[in-house]
Amino acid sequence: MQEDRAMRVMTALVLAAVAVPAVAQGTADYDFKYSYPAQAGRIAPLKAWLEAERAKLRTSTARDAAGDRRESKRGGFPFRKHDASREWQVVTDTPRFLSLSSVSYGYTGGAHGSTASGSMVWDKRVGKRLDPKAVFVSNAALQAAVMPTWCKWMRAERDRRAGGPMPSDGIFGKCPPVKDVTVLLGSSNGRAFDRIGVIADQYVVGSYAEGQYETTVPVSAAVLRAVKPEYRGAFMVR
Repeated sequence: MQEDRAMRVMTALVLAAVAVPAVAQGTADYDFKYSYPAQAGRIAPLKAWLEAERAKLRTSTARDAAGDRRESKRGGFPFRKHDASREWQVVTDTPRFLSLSSVSYGYTGGAHGSTASGSMVWDKRVGKRLDPKAVFVSNAALQAAVMPTWCKWMRAERDRRAGGPMPSDGIFGKCPPVKDVTVLLGSSNGRAFDRIGVIADQYVVGSYAEGQYETTVPVSAAVLRAVKPEYRGAFMVR
């Protein structure tokens, strides 16, 4: 697990040197930043989608911040400057797929900001953007193949972070459904997907203070069986 994390950090450092320059904008109402890697920028339809997402996010940030400033004037309370950012990074780039992850941050004047993860894969063969979960036969199949291993790690990790046993309290500590987590498709060799990353954002399995829970699960025979037949050639058992 530590090796996986170290590899992701090293990859991010290498890719940072070839990333598309971030679009940043600051006004009296908000700060905004958006970036994506050069690999994505070289794929014209994917670049167009990313640019459209950037414009949409900046427009909504400006609109919401302006609305809150008007409300603060009417209500006679201080306005707190908004902040929004999203950074797309390469998870892996295989012959068929470009796998990406995103980290988003938003602050709209509350007690603290929020961080959210995201992901996508670009199928180079057909020129199509996919949710990584869509390459599996169903969420139920993905849940059965990946989440028992991930949840065993998560429970041990919660205990480690707390410095002692952290039983489920009816709200936190439960094994989450696949629909509530971010799934990343990763590769240790750049040829085929051989590991599945799972990220649970804040409040999914623990409190805000606990942060995100993220680790990878190797592609096993059971995981491979959960992949749709048309995509199995892009995976390998680790």
